[in-house]
Amino acid sequence: MKLIKTLAFCAISTSFMFGSSSLVTKAEKNGLKPIPESKLELLKIIDDKNDPITKEKVELGKKLYFDPRLSKSGIISCNTCHNLGLGGSDGVSAAIGHKWTMNPHHLNSPTVYNSVFFDVQFWDGRSKHLADQAQGPVQAGPEMASPKSLVEKRINSIPDYVNEFKKAYTDDVKISFEKITSTIAIFEKTLITPSRFDSFLNGKENALTKEEKKGLNTFIDKGCASCHNGIVLGGTMQPFQVAAKYSFAKVGDFKGDKNSMVKTPTLRNITETAPYFHNGQIWSLSKAVKEMGSTQLGIKISDKEANEIVTFLKSLKGDKPQIVYPQLPESTINTPQPQYN
Repeated sequence: MKLIKTLAFCAISTSFMFGSSSLVTKAEKNGLKPIPESKLELLKIIDDKNDPITKEKVELGKKLYFDPRLSKSGIISCNTCHNLGLGGSDGVSAAIGHKWTMNPHHLNSPTVYNSVFFDVQFWDGRSKHLADQAQGPVQAGPEMASPKSLVEKRINSIPDYVNEFKKAYTDDVKISFEKITSTIAIFEKTLITPSRFDSFLNGKENALTKEEKKGLNTFIDKGCASCHNGIVLGGTMQPFQVAAKYSFAKVGDFKGDKNSMVKTPTLRNITETAPYFHNGQIWSLSKAVKEMGSTQLGIKISDKEANEIVTFLKSLKGDKPQIVYPQLPESTINTPQPQYN
């Protein structure tokens, strides 16, 4: 009889621990937030009243995002390093750019999906928003290597692009480098991937399995949510190597910003964006979880606990917006030719 009562108590306790209402409350108290279900509420977060999202701007921004002519060589686009078919990243340890140049700091390409929710952009957080971020890789020598003037000449030399800019903005629009990159950013704002995790936080009890709920509970109890929180479970600047030295700290020379702070990567779609960490040195998600335990939290996460957390992380794989590869407008005799130097 005592055994039956004990088992019944355990069952009730387990049910309470991983029950929807209690676990949702626990998640919310630890700073975890869902992507808003309401389009109106979502627009309040992602839209800019000074440059509102419109269908015309999004379609134009998509073409520019996929257009390799924004690069000096004419063969590298935004999608090269932030491949929308590969979780929004490139699947290699360090980004490869102009003339097959590896990123000089051995930095890994972060995903572009859900990047509109990040507090900052780049690993060192030097950009506050997507429009500013988009300007960097286009001009950077090891990336797309295009001077502003070259980008402007190429786009302005293509009549169809000029017409599309007029349609998206006004007839007297100035097609500047800044306008081109901010239009790309407007497209990037739409790359949002709601998942079953959002449904769970929004009140759908069965959106997560019992195992995934247990993993979420372990994720919170181990302290992972102290840095990986908010809508994207990341995207803020945090101190790195808090408790111990990162195992691969000597790969590359990146040390964070002037205060040794590093942008926390989003955990959304994390199963699609290996390798992990700023220098892309760990390919196993469970190993990445254990590395975070020792490096950031000063604890040892067991194989069992790591597997529980990974089970939860898999629920963060979201529904991607359907992206149809665009047909790009043709160049003219006046379009500056590719440069390989």
